[in-house]
Amino acid sequence: MSDEMIIKTGEGKLVDEVYESPVDRWQHRVRGLVMLIVLAVIALIVIYLLWYFVSDHTREYSDIQEHFKYGSIGSEPGGTVLTPVGGVLPPYLVFKTLPKVCPDKLPGGYASLGLVFEPNHDMPIGVSRRWRLGVEQVGLNCAVCHTGTVRETPNSQPMIVLGMPAHQLDLERFFNFVISCSLDDRLTATNVIQKAEDMGEHVSLMQKLILSTALIQRLKLQTLEQQNRMGFALNPPIPPWGRGRVDTFNPYKSLQFNWNLRALPQSELIGASDFPSLWNQRPREGMHLHWDGNNTSVDERNLSASLGAGVTPVTVDHASLQRIHDWIWTLAPPRYPFAIDQSRSARGKAIFDQQCAECHSFGGGKTGTVENLASINTDPYRLNSYTYIFCVNQAALYPESRYRFTHFSKTDGYANQPLDGIWARAPYLHNGSVPTLLDLLQDPASRPKQFVRGYDVYNQEKVGFVYDTPEARSAGSLYDTSIPGNGNQGHLWGTKLPPDQKRDLIEYMKTL
Repeated sequence: MSDEMIIKTGEGKLVDEVYESPVDRWQHRVRGLVMLIVLAVIALIVIYLLWYFVSDHTREYSDIQEHFKYGSIGSEPGGTVLTPVGGVLPPYLVFKTLPKVCPDKLPGGYASLGLVFEPNHDMPIGVSRRWRLGVEQVGLNCAVCHTGTVRETPNSQPMIVLGMPAHQLDLERFFNFVISCSLDDRLTATNVIQKAEDMGEHVSLMQKLILSTALIQRLKLQTLEQQNRMGFALNPPIPPWGRGRVDTFNPYKSLQFNWNLRALPQSELIGASDFPSLWNQRPREGMHLHWDGNNTSVDERNLSASLGAGVTPVTVDHASLQRIHDWIWTLAPPRYPFAIDQSRSARGKAIFDQQCAECHSFGGGKTGTVENLASINTDPYRLNSYTYIFCVNQAALYPESRYRFTHFSKTDGYANQPLDGIWARAPYLHNGSVPTLLDLLQDPASRPKQFVRGYDVYNQEKVGFVYDTPEARSAGSLYDTSIPGNGNQGHLWGTKLPPDQKRDLIEYMKTL
């Protein structure tokens, strides 16, 4: 039968009408349905690729302590797979497998550098994860420098204390390992994928494709650039930082300001100092903060510190930093976890109130003010490393922004710090050059010239960490007070007290 029919219209005209059979109608519908399915699949693929390569999201933690330990502050790289910007660590899969890729460079893994691991966490405290522009990145947060461990005996389980200086952390060796292994010939896409799968990771086809075609090559180029900019600050002739210390300003100068460190005088290149504690921040607002008292705003201090962790003005997560600010605003210092001789402590309080309170208690007349270097006479290098030119450059980091730094200034000494939680802030002085409170109350000539830092067994008698046993020497790093920047001179207050009164005083200071 023909598909064409001739019919007569109402006006008597003859017209042709095309007849569509049921089969034809079914075929047209199928073709339309197939086209819709194809378009939907293409749309889903485009949406997925947009999500995969454009989205920026991080893990959320409702518990503030978990957020402090593992939440992102924006220190992960902020570019693309091909053009990463900022950040100091490689992507998650690479970072996790580096100790397996280069086992000879770090036999004990990240834990041997003093990074603190908890059960059921594959990343150490202070390392965050963030999906950003096609790759799961990792970065450092506040907890990496402000979480410490304490043990009563070598056989005790470590107590993890949040907000405490990370006295066990060897941050410089950590950076050097990451740079060295990232540039090692053994770091290949095949090796990373194999090590990751051996560790129980599922590596998707897309991740394998990205690792093999772009990421590893780009990572090596970026790492080489970082080494050229930062390597001078992490190696001789600049003295090593050692455990529990960081040179905040040299990485700042090279990564934020793009300064050529080799062109700076040696006096500005030595400034390693102890990590501070983070508790009780509300009463510190308006005090001179940082060791040299160069800022009086807790918010600016926090933002400045985040830049030192790898955050940039482009990637910074202000909402995350605000959560941490709100928590440390009222965070109480940790209670001394061991026994206290109450009678000695009562006698020590009277000594403290008379000899120390004016400079070191909340409400003291000189607490939070800057003590001139000529008066305190402690090591000058940290003070000298922060210059007026550095201060001026900080003010230009957030132009035309409510986050612009306006509270930084160059000072002429070191700030008088409140001593809350002082038992957990050993070693002492701004550069950590005196291991215990009892040593600090000795004449500088009698203080230890060399000792070990980074061992977490506590010396309850001297108030500080054990530093003179074979176990300490095996676990920690040697501190030599003869090296520039490591001087243990100065701060003579309390050194003339009789021995028994010194014991009373430090017994009371356990309660602060």
